[in-house]
Amino acid sequence: MEAAITRYRVLATLVGIMLLLLCFVAVPLRYIWDNPGPSGIISPIHGFLYMVYLAISFDLYSKAGWPLKKMAVMVSAGLIPFLAFFIERKIVAEARETLATQGVAKA
Repeated sequence: MEAAITRYRVLATLVGIMLLLLCFVAVPLRYIWDNPGPSGIISPIHGFLYMVYLAISFDLYSKAGWPLKKMAVMVSAGLIPFLAFFIERKIVAEARETLATQGVAKA
């Protein structure tokens, strides 16, 4: 499960950064300064990374055996600016706690 945690951390950070670039750079450039170029590049990259993030999140969620509510929180983290960074820390801490608990239960 440690590999799933690492994949989740990387993708959550990438999706969070791309969402910030999209919301605070690409969209203002497009609609305020009439420059659609960056939006045409950043939007599909964020979209692709978000789809990969969803798959990685589901992998971690299923391995940890968490309730569906936690998956909903993980999904929302890629949609709300800045939330990905806070949720990532919380989810990783809970995943490591779950991993430690599962390790003790198996021993």
